[in-house]
Amino acid sequence: MDLSCPSLTLLLDLVPPHPWPRIPSPWMSTPSGSSMYFPRIPHGSLTPGHTRSSPGAGHGPGADVASASSAARGRCGTCTWSCASPSRRRARRLRGRARWSCAARAGAAAELRLDAHPSLAVSRAALLPPRPFASYGSALHIALPQPPRAGQLLTLLIDYEAGEGPGVCWLSPEQTAGKQKPYMYTQGQAVLNRSFFPCFDTPSVKFTYSATVKVPEGFTAVMSATSWEKQKDNTFVFKMSQPIPSYLIALVVGDIVSADVGPRSRVWAEPCLIEAAKKEYDGVIEEFLVVGEKLFGPYVWGRYDILFMPPSFPFGGMENPCLTFVTPCLLAGDRSLVDVIIHEISHSWFGNLVTNATWGEFWLNEGFTMYAQRRITTEVYGLPYTCLEAATGRALLRQHMDATGEDHPLNKLRVVIEPGINPDDTYNETPYEKGYCFVSYLAHLVGNQSKFDAFLQAYVNRFKFQSITADDTLGFFLEYFPELKEKGVDSIPGFEFDRWLNTPGWPPYLPDLSPGQQLMRPADELAELWAADSLNMEAIEAVDITGWRTYQLVYFLDQVLQKSPLPEGNLKRLSKMYPKISKAQNAELRLRWCQIILKNNLEAEYSKVKDFLHSQGKQKYTLPLYRAMWGGSEATRALAMETFSATAPQLHVNVQNYVKKILGLAAAEA
Repeated sequence: MDLSCPSLTLLLDLVPPHPWPRIPSPWMSTPSGSSMYFPRIPHGSLTPGHTRSSPGAGHGPGADVASASSAARGRCGTCTWSCASPSRRRARRLRGRARWSCAARAGAAAELRLDAHPSLAVSRAALLPPRPFASYGSALHIALPQPPRAGQLLTLLIDYEAGEGPGVCWLSPEQTAGKQKPYMYTQGQAVLNRSFFPCFDTPSVKFTYSATVKVPEGFTAVMSATSWEKQKDNTFVFKMSQPIPSYLIALVVGDIVSADVGPRSRVWAEPCLIEAAKKEYDGVIEEFLVVGEKLFGPYVWGRYDILFMPPSFPFGGMENPCLTFVTPCLLAGDRSLVDVIIHEISHSWFGNLVTNATWGEFWLNEGFTMYAQRRITTEVYGLPYTCLEAATGRALLRQHMDATGEDHPLNKLRVVIEPGINPDDTYNETPYEKGYCFVSYLAHLVGNQSKFDAFLQAYVNRFKFQSITADDTLGFFLEYFPELKEKGVDSIPGFEFDRWLNTPGWPPYLPDLSPGQQLMRPADELAELWAADSLNMEAIEAVDITGWRTYQLVYFLDQVLQKSPLPEGNLKRLSKMYPKISKAQNAELRLRWCQIILKNNLEAEYSKVKDFLHSQGKQKYTLPLYRAMWGGSEATRALAMETFSATAPQLHVNVQNYVKKILGLAAAEA
């Protein structure tokens, strides 16, 4: 069925496993004594969004094969939600009602398809039952009495119950920072929100939504929305006035509070973290936003808030519009990691405003965001520091391609995702760093930074609130620079645009990072001094690292790690000489220091490895340390088993399973 302007209404019941306070429901009665209600949207309130170039999931060339829905390219509408939390101990379920209002297009079929998931139990929809689609979802086929007329408005009501699907995360108190109350959050990217509610789960479809969420006393609800208001009875009303794809809808219910840190920003966190969050980010975000607006145009989302998630949050960050989710590992205590948020801020223009139409062209989100991040970083911190950070990214790309082989099909920018393949399984460094190199190459072709900055502003303005393909991007580039089109820059031998997109391998062009040498060279030389059999303490003491920023210290530690194990006694002296490193609260430094401890078998500091793993559950930090421990001595293997036994309950279930696989426990349990 070909659709225009779908409008979504949801009616949900949260049914967590822990005893949430009972709330009398003013809307509907349920066995658990609570409710979540999403009132119907007035048809006149629809805010149109647009998609381009993708003819609709499941239809023709360029289709998003990761979606089973019959969503067509075109305008989309709104979603309105409201909820209240239940009371009794029950399985982790979220009872819901989804109301979709869709305008049919000419030639529409007598069937509507939505994305769903095996964890969604559909109980009523006057429709056909869900049919298998892929391991990560199912197709909800809805039979219509007859093919609709063009422009006819259809309203579909679906009662369903969502369980412990991959997009709805239920945390026990042990998995939170406060250890007192449960916590629930949703994570939509890439194709996970179909386990939250039946939807058109494709980035090619955008829509606005509003939500009314009722929660128990002592809990707060927040969402990725342009406005929110707290009403009586602990009810929260949200509205997202700009069209977004389904993967950017996010909900959190937990014991959280906020503090203002700028004229349009606040930080959210559990009460035990809020002071640290405010101290770390007070006055910081606005500086980054202002620079971003100067470079890429107006920030259209109103507020930019940051939610510091519980320690078990397995990701670094998620760029939900208006409300970025981040790991609490960013709270270093000395603002040494505040620049990490620049990447998520950059998504406000590239990814959230201009979006890849399919996950096969994820580089349109991440390659442009990496370029934007580094433009902001250059303006704020200078070119040498940006080049140093970019060098660490290039090293990660080199490691990835060495591990997979350069000719691996995932090392293309335009990835062919075959039907049934989960887009999450295609995730790697390529769309980030090779994508960055391609955008840098486009800037190189222009030859003038200010002109390319102007192009980026025009690009955002041209495609804002749309979902596009690389053909749209490159077509506009050549349209904006007709003199380059006339020169045939799209077909320069060895640098053809088609080669960039469709040929796996190392980037044909690498941006010049030599300005970073002034920061890398001292770090290289200092690492060499510490790796020597006989330490030259006079030369070592002559190097002052007190002014080194995070990425210079990270680069230094990476060199020390490569040269490890160091000669006997060297690491003990290094640890004593640089408490800035060995006692750092900066998670990037702690990770590398722990790796160095393990590679050098410095048993006197094994406690630092345990402490770091007890303090957080981020996948990027947790898995490398378990791999290092399990690949080391008997002592480090024992440390791994002891630490995992103590920390497993506080880890996200996916991270638990990954660690079990590393330790050989998954096979034993099977």
